Amino acid sequence: MARITSIQDHYMREALKQARKALKLGEVPIGCVIVHQGKIIGRGYNRRNTDKSTLSHAEITAIKKASKVIGDWRLEECTLYVTLEPCQMCAGAIVQARIPQVVMGCMNPKAGCAGSILNILDMKEFNHQVDTVKGVLEQECSDILKEFFTDLRIRNKAEKEARKANIILDKPEGNL
Repeated sequence: MARITSIQDHYMREALKQARKALKLGEVPIGCVIVHQGKIIGRGYNRRNTDKSTLSHAEITAIKKASKVIGDWRLEECTLYVTLEPCQMCAGAIVQARIPQVVMGCMNPKAGCAGSILNILDMKEFNHQVDTVKGVLEQECSDILKEFFTDLRIRNKAEKEARKANIILDKPEGNL
């Protein structure tokens, strides 16, 4: 496994800033930045519910923005930093964009396609493979997701109990 550098920590902290933007919107807190020649050229965070679009993943947004800055769909000299292992759609987009390196915070055993379920980034059948670095600020990246899902379960339980209480209160007396 590659040694994690302070530069990788720095850019992962920038990706975490993006994840916090998603958290403020009530979205799953996933953030991404794309770096070219030491400069962030693309930023993105999860906005699926806000945009009502399956395509509004952090990586897709960052790739679109970086492509505009570069002026090309090929991001051959870039590094993508993301707080959570990419899904199949994002991993495919990373391969298509020819991004040479992806740095990940934490893995996603339920939907990750950069090593957990499968590894689209390293399939020899494709014309491009991606080097990966895993576990950069892993605890911080994992903690923000755990906090979100813990809070979500609490909110969902409270809403369910409130609906149940309203149903009981709304019943007419004679129909009990």
